[in-house]
Amino acid sequence: MNKKGFIFDLDGVIVDTAKYHFLAWKKLANTIGIDFSETQNEKLKGVSRIKSLEKILQWGNIRINNNEFEKLMAKKNEDYLGYIDAMDENEILSDIPKVLHFLQKEKQGIALGSASKNARMILEKVTLLKKFDYIVDGNDVIKGKPNPEVFLKASKLLQINPENCIVFEDSVAGIQAANSVKMMSIGIGDKKTLYEADYVFKDFTEISTDFMKDLINN
Repeated sequence: MNKKGFIFDLDGVIVDTAKYHFLAWKKLANTIGIDFSETQNEKLKGVSRIKSLEKILQWGNIRINNNEFEKLMAKKNEDYLGYIDAMDENEILSDIPKVLHFLQKEKQGIALGSASKNARMILEKVTLLKKFDYIVDGNDVIKGKPNPEVFLKASKLLQINPENCIVFEDSVAGIQAANSVKMMSIGIGDKKTLYEADYVFKDFTEISTDFMKDLINN
């Protein structure tokens, strides 16, 4: 039997928490006098909380001390947690349960590889926690994407070589991380943005069972 490792990003792939990140960052940026657009929010996808705040401060040309920086990060997280606290299985993106069920049935390795420090809590809220063999999130890694650390840790836990791992990602940084260690990269989202991926689909409704079977067998 062919066993591959299927590694999923969380935000924008399994659930759309990007909208909650956007609302929380926008609220924060506005409180310190910075305008914040959805285009800018795109640039924060797959990026750690520290790096995201650094970018926002840069855009607003604002300098603050470490103490203030920590306070702002905590404030953003508090607002974000307020939004995700109300999540339930209705937030799962189309066809994700079907794909996870298929991979379980085929006895494939399933892991999460996410920058989110709240990944376990979110998966619990949407009742998908038990679908994953392993979870590697922002609490387990030092380097954020495009560094491949999160995917390499997942591959190691699954005991499957990187070249036999398939990564589902919605961010450019995530696709670059997967590509850098010869994992197959599948972009979920916009073809123009994710052109570096091996394959790009709008969402999981475009991914057929036959395509998944090919991934396992090739």
